[in-house]
Amino acid sequence: MLSVELSDQIGPCAGHLTGSLLAVAFLTSFGSSMLYGYNLAVVNSPAVYIKDFYNKTVLSRNGTGLSGETLTLMYSLTVSVFAIGGLLGSLIVGMLVTRFGRKGTVVNTTVLVFIAGSLMGFSRICGSPEMVIFGRFITGIHSGISLSVVPMYLGEIAPKNLRGFLGLVPSIFIGTGVFAAQVLGLHELLGKEEHWPLFLSVVVVPTFIQLMLLPWFPESPRYLLIEKHNVHATITALKWYRAKCNIQAEIEEMQEEQRSLSSVQTLSVWKLLLDDTVRWQVLSVVVINIGMQLSGIDAIWFYTNDIFENAGIPAPEIQYTTAGTGVIEIIAGLIGCFTIEKLGRRPLMIGGFAMMGICSAGITLALILQAHLSFMRYISVCCVVGIIAGFCIGPAGVPFLITAELFKQSHRPAAYIVGGSLNWLSNFTVGFVFPFLQMSAGSYCYLVFATICLSVAVYVYIVIPETKNKTFMEISRMFSKKEISAVTLVSTMLLWLLGMRAPVIIK
Repeated sequence: MLSVELSDQIGPCAGHLTGSLLAVAFLTSFGSSMLYGYNLAVVNSPAVYIKDFYNKTVLSRNGTGLSGETLTLMYSLTVSVFAIGGLLGSLIVGMLVTRFGRKGTVVNTTVLVFIAGSLMGFSRICGSPEMVIFGRFITGIHSGISLSVVPMYLGEIAPKNLRGFLGLVPSIFIGTGVFAAQVLGLHELLGKEEHWPLFLSVVVVPTFIQLMLLPWFPESPRYLLIEKHNVHATITALKWYRAKCNIQAEIEEMQEEQRSLSSVQTLSVWKLLLDDTVRWQVLSVVVINIGMQLSGIDAIWFYTNDIFENAGIPAPEIQYTTAGTGVIEIIAGLIGCFTIEKLGRRPLMIGGFAMMGICSAGITLALILQAHLSFMRYISVCCVVGIIAGFCIGPAGVPFLITAELFKQSHRPAAYIVGGSLNWLSNFTVGFVFPFLQMSAGSYCYLVFATICLSVAVYVYIVIPETKNKTFMEISRMFSKKEISAVTLVSTMLLWLLGMRAPVIIK
């Protein structure tokens, strides 16, 4: 019956970029991923005004203002509670995508943005710092869900030859979100005291546009067939997302995966960690997600103004220079997006992490020598730009794409929980530890980030295979061969250490 229904779909399926694919990639990224980047940077510009609001509110309530330490603690909580919410969001994403589907999760979680935007937008009118903090927490939950479900959705609707391109679209919008926050935070726009609640709550605008348009597009075909067993809905979805071509080969590939999972339910995180058949995939997700945050990119973003000030840039111009780094993020993201299908995933990750590692070491050298050599101040600025560009070319987006590609349908939600939770935990760790690391190690603290970046680059080079133009089943088989090769290598090394001749030859 299936072949009859597909008989009208003639011609070779070249995996062209259709308008539907591009529209879904832009809508999901614009209303979800962009908000993550925006919320990372939005609290920097109005920091003084938010602290002043906290102090005045407490003064009106208690008759006494806040001490400097307490005020700093409240503002730090406002910043860091976003990461706590993100961790919670990443932990529940598996349950949500199994129950509501990929698109359904994106649509249903928009309510979180409207709640958070309302809390932050009316916080000053209500005289409630708690509304700001709780609003930041809820936006964190939404971002934690979005960072996992959007790449998962795009990875499943894309043909294999476009999976990399569509998978990096969210990273471009993350950089766009950071840039939007930097521009809107300028004093000429929303960077004034009376505008900071609007500045925090403007996130509802892109989400509203997403909510109006995204429900008209179909759910992930893989989800509909493999998890919902709905053949008719699968065919309808594929007709939306593909040019007129023979989609039977793609249906058959999905059915092959469905048969391999016929006796396997969607795995929990614990079962995923205990599954020996995917140990290399899990380890790879752990390494690249931890490496993405422990690369020091958040520390660089946080201290960009200080580095520019040390480079001699006049104070009034620093905000415009910082906004200029947002342009670099977008350009680097576009470079990665348009080259990933030619170069592959591995070169972007290896090159990106290596570039970040070299530039992190360069910052250390520049900070040590700038007291003796004045031009070293400009070297430090170039290294900051290099770290940001290296991050946005590969490490910013490829780990989320790789997480989708390394696992079958039954393992994918749990894998995103593991990757997402480690991502947010590492994000929080860097924000908490870096000030103390900087106080104890001084300029040498960036060598820690350099070591981590270069180590991740080496790991990717040795362990992770190229997944470009591979189906999910082909990628799974590649890692099965790697498992056999690893066992053979360890066995041979043990025999060699015991003085015995190895029974096999490793090729």
